[in-house]
Order: sequence, then structure tokens, then C-alpha cells
Amino acid sequence: MPCLLGLQHKGLGPLKTPRYQQTISRRTTISGYGFWSGLDVTVEFRPAPCGHGIAFIRRDLPGMPVIPATIDHLAHGPRRTTLSRNGTAVDMVEHILAALAGLQIDNCQIWVDRAEMPGFDGSSLPFVQMLQQAGVVRQTQVRSRFVINQVYQVGDGDSWVRAEPNPQGTCELIYRLNYPDEPAIGEQVFSARLDAVDFTREIAPARTFVTRAEAESLRHQGLGRRVNYNDILVFAEQGPINNHLRFQDECARHKLLDMVGDFALAGCDLVGKFTAFRSGHRLNGELVRQIMNRCAVDVGHRKTA
Repeated sequence: MPCLLGLQHKGLGPLKTPRYQQTISRRTTISGYGFWSGLDVTVEFRPAPCGHGIAFIRRDLPGMPVIPATIDHLAHGPRRTTLSRNGTAVDMVEHILAALAGLQIDNCQIWVDRAEMPGFDGSSLPFVQMLQQAGVVRQTQVRSRFVINQVYQVGDGDSWVRAEPNPQGTCELIYRLNYPDEPAIGEQVFSARLDAVDFTREIAPARTFVTRAEAESLRHQGLGRRVNYNDILVFAEQGPINNHLRFQDECARHKLLDMVGDFALAGCDLVGKFTAFRSGHRLNGELVRQIMNRCAVDVGHRKTA
């Protein structure tokens, strides 16, 4: 269900300070390999017209199936975000979606030749830099927004995500991380207002992290064999192994980066205050689904009024 502009029903608020939709000015390509599969993959970003949204196109498969990046196509998978449509999937898409959302690129085709997206350094920064080089251009139609006017929450006392109204009329994100058994990570809190400048500087560079025990478990499963300590943050008791933090609270920042990517599945700008505590991709997706289901109900009430 697409978001609507200025719809006055419970859960929806008036459109404030609308912005125009954006796309990229030209095609641009980047290549790497997937963290999970270890397979090489090439990603080509192409401009798209107003109202198109974000969509992945599997050029390696017959018929080149299209998978829109919307909550309707979210599939559950461990430790990452997967989209699926009619049996065709794209995997590990959250860092690409975060880069697009952080730069406010609303319409883009993403042509890929594998299921899993490249991991690079475990952040969104390589995608952000490439998209900035391609150039971001304003289009002629206004971007739709969903203004949070009530509280939404998913999860429980140990792990949850909440959305609530924000009188400032912006998208404010807060992530509270707590690893009591990992002193090198410990407890971290990071908050940010989502805009292109702050995202590029403060959020996009934050990298994926795992504990050494988690890394060893994944290796035993045959996963991540091409990934080394220089690629992502692998934490031992004293800190990252053979690596250095970009931010003291980089782990919390990366979790917030994942929120940005997962929230992009709403297909519109979300306006509100979003707080997460020890949550991950699954709960991020559940919150977006709950919000968009509310939107669908309100639209239905409007149609029958």
C-alpha cells in the first residue's frame, strides 16, 4: 500500500515541508563479493522515473525478474535482510537500501547478477560514495510521507522497537545496544536525525560487527570464508581483532544504519521518533509492517466514509 499525502486519519498526519522525489543522474556500477556466499557480484544502479520506487532486477535469471524493495516482499532470514518475490530473492540488501534512503534517492533500478549483494567493508559507505559520484537529481513529483501520530511497538522487554510522534517533524532514530557478556562492546547509545549530510558523515561508515565466537560459528557452517578481520569488526575481549574502530560507538551506529535500510521498505519517508533496544532486522521489519498495515486500514476507512 503506497503512502498518501496529508491524509487526516488516526495514525496519519498532515504533510509538513514536503520534498521532491530524487533519482541518480546516470548509471553506475560497483562489484564485490557476498559475505555469506563468497560469490562475486556486480551491482548496477540505474535512474528511474517518478513513482517507480526502489527495485532489484535479477539480470542473471530468465525473464530478469523484478523484486520491489517494499515491506510486502520482505522474507525472514538470519542476521540480514532478504527480499523475495515469486520464488526469486535478493539477499543482504540492507546496506544498499540504507545508502539510498540516507541520500534520499527514491527511484532507482538495481540490476544484479547474484542473489547476495556485495559486503565490502560491512558498511554503506562504498555505496554512498558511488551514488554521490553518479549524482543525485531532483524530480518533478513530491515524495510521500507517513507522519507517526500514535505509538507503535514490536518486541518484548529484552528486545524491541518503538515508533512515536515527533513534534519536530523529522525522522529521529535512537539505538540502544547492550552486550553485557562482551566488555569490548558493552552498552552503547547512538541517536541521529536522518538527513543526507548526517547520514553520510555519522552513519554510513559504521561497519558490521560480530563477536569472535559468532565468527567461528559462521565459519564452521561454511559461511563467510572470504571475509577476514580487515573486512568487518570481529570483537575479542580487548576489542576488534586486527582492526580499528571508526567511532567509539560504531556498533550502535551500525545497528542504526540497519534501521535506516529496513525502514526504507515503507516506500515513503517516515516522520517520527524511532527507538530500538537490542533489536535487529526481524523487529525492524515487523514495525514497518505494523505501520503500513495501519496505513492500509485508514485508507480503507477513508474510501468507505
